[in-house]
Amino acid sequence: MTETRPTRPDTHEIATLDKAADENFPVAPFFLPRAWRADLMAVYGYARLVDDIGDGDLAPGGADAELLGVQAAGADDRLVMLDAVEADLLRVFDGTPRHPILRTLQPVVTRHQLTPEPFLGLIEANRVDQRVMRYETYEDLLGYCALSANPVGRLVLAITGTASPERIRRSDAVCTALQIVEHLQDVAEDLARGRVYLPAEDLRRFHVDEESLAAPHAGASVRALVAFEAERAHRLLDEGIPLVGSVHGRLRLLLAGFTGGGRAALTAIKSAGFDVLPGPPKPTKLSLLREVGAVLRTAPRKG
Repeated sequence: MTETRPTRPDTHEIATLDKAADENFPVAPFFLPRAWRADLMAVYGYARLVDDIGDGDLAPGGADAELLGVQAAGADDRLVMLDAVEADLLRVFDGTPRHPILRTLQPVVTRHQLTPEPFLGLIEANRVDQRVMRYETYEDLLGYCALSANPVGRLVLAITGTASPERIRRSDAVCTALQIVEHLQDVAEDLARGRVYLPAEDLRRFHVDEESLAAPHAGASVRALVAFEAERAHRLLDEGIPLVGSVHGRLRLLLAGFTGGGRAALTAIKSAGFDVLPGPPKPTKLSLLREVGAVLRTAPRKG
């Protein structure tokens, strides 16, 4: 059977994919087989497009709206755009999608027999972002992460042919942790968008109000709150260590990168004294390598 060559990304698609460099974890590192890298980047491109729509980061009436068939009059409505990208996603499974990012995704879906559910979950998470700006409990936040983060890990397992119930459970823990870490890094940015992802019950517990979150620097109460949420994320990342040990070869290194990337980001937050308000504390490359190495050393090998 002749292998189908992936189409060359256009300028618009490249601009979206370039954002992978800003993530806390390696999206598709060089050491992976070329086919895996291309497929993972196709999934990342889709997830990034959906998040950019939900965050309002795309120009109203711009190229994405045009590609998705959204008229200029409604192009500033995020829900309209999310509906349009969902319609284009369904065309991935039964027709010809319009947007170049979804056209790139189509052969990946076919090759790995992926289902619509994880892709739809990412869209639904961004719909939730349009109507839910606060989360009362930690359990409520976990429910949001099940839509916004966990589908990505499940897609990674599907693309690499390694999905199992136990691996999915541990992947969900890692992905939820990475989402919580991102929320901690972006407290100020999220508040500027009108969103608070720190559970309200925890705000009350640590005597933190939203005015405190809007300050240039975190006071003692905010730092204690961030430290508490960071420890929760760290425990979730620890649940993912056996996932790393359950696979072999380059996939083992990739999953260690995900888990180690989250741990390195938490180390950066701790090094900043848990003061995340001036801007997101970012891990250094050396810190990332150290954490990945630590995960690889501690991950129990199976099989």
